[in-house]
Amino acid sequence: MNRTKAGIFAGAALLLIFGLFLLPAAAQQEDWTSVVENIGMKGKVNWTADYVEATGIGAPPERFYGKPQARPMALRAAQLDAYRNLLEVVNGVRVTSSTTVRDFSTESDEINAQVEGMVRGAQPVKRDYLSDGTVEVTLRMPLTGPFTQVLLPREVKQLSEEPPAPPAPAPASGSAPAAPEVFTGLVVDARGLSARPAMAPRILDEAGNEVYGSAFVSREFAVQQGMAGYSKDITAAQTNSRVTNNPATIKGIRTEGNGRADVVVSNADAAKLRAASENLSFLKKCRVMIVLD
Repeated sequence: MNRTKAGIFAGAALLLIFGLFLLPAAAQQEDWTSVVENIGMKGKVNWTADYVEATGIGAPPERFYGKPQARPMALRAAQLDAYRNLLEVVNGVRVTSSTTVRDFSTESDEINAQVEGMVRGAQPVKRDYLSDGTVEVTLRMPLTGPFTQVLLPREVKQLSEEPPAPPAPAPASGSAPAAPEVFTGLVVDARGLSARPAMAPRILDEAGNEVYGSAFVSREFAVQQGMAGYSKDITAAQTNSRVTNNPATIKGIRTEGNGRADVVVSNADAAKLRAASENLSFLKKCRVMIVLD
C-alpha cells in the first residue's frame, strides 16, 4: 500500500513538473524584456517574439442558457469576435516608419485578401469558460513567414551577393589606416528617443543615408526572422543569438519618420560599420537588434 501511495505521489509530482513546462505560449514568451505594443482594447503585437494576438468574447443566445448547445455557441461567437479583433490589430501593425498594414490592404485587394486569409488561419492559444456562460478565446498569428513575405517592401530583394559597400572616408594625410573592426551583428540602443518598432525599420546616418535598410537585407532572411529583433534590455540584446558573439553596439541620436521607427546614428558610428566589407554579411542576414524603452 505504501509503495502504491508513493507511486501515486511520484506520478503527481511528475505531472506538475511537466505542467509547468507546458504552460501556454503566452506565458512563456513574454517577460520584462519583451517589446509589446497594445493595439486597441483587445489585441497586441509582441515584437520580441514576433506575433500578433487578440482576444474575443462570446455568449450564447439567452434562450439557450443552461442547454447543451450553450457552450459551443458561445465558443463560436468568441472565435468570430477574436478574428475580427485580430484583423484590426494586424491592420495596425507598422510596416515602415510611414506605413501600416492597413495602408497596403487599402491599396491592394490582393494583399487585403491574403492578410484576411492569414488571420482566418490564426491558432487559438487560450480558451476561458467563465461562470456566467461566456467564453473568451485568444488567437495568435506569427509576424514572420508568409505574413512578412506579403508585407515586406518590394525593395527588399533576394541577394545572391553582398550589397555594394558605401565608400569609406579617406584616412588623414600621413597617417596609416587602422585595421577595420569586424562585427557579427548590430545592436542599436534607441532608448530615450520614443522610438517605435516596425517590420522594416531603417538605421540612418546624420545625412539620412542608410546604414541598414532594404538595400542591405536579403529577403530570405527577412522573411524567416524579420529585419530586426527588439528588446527592452541592452544586455539581453547584446547576448541574443541573433547577433552572435561580437556585435557592435551604437547609440541612436534621434528618430525619423511619422512612425518614429527609423533610428539615426552618428556619422562616426556609421563609418565604423562601413569600414569593413565583412560587416555587410551580418546586415544581409538581418543580425540586428534594436533596444527600445
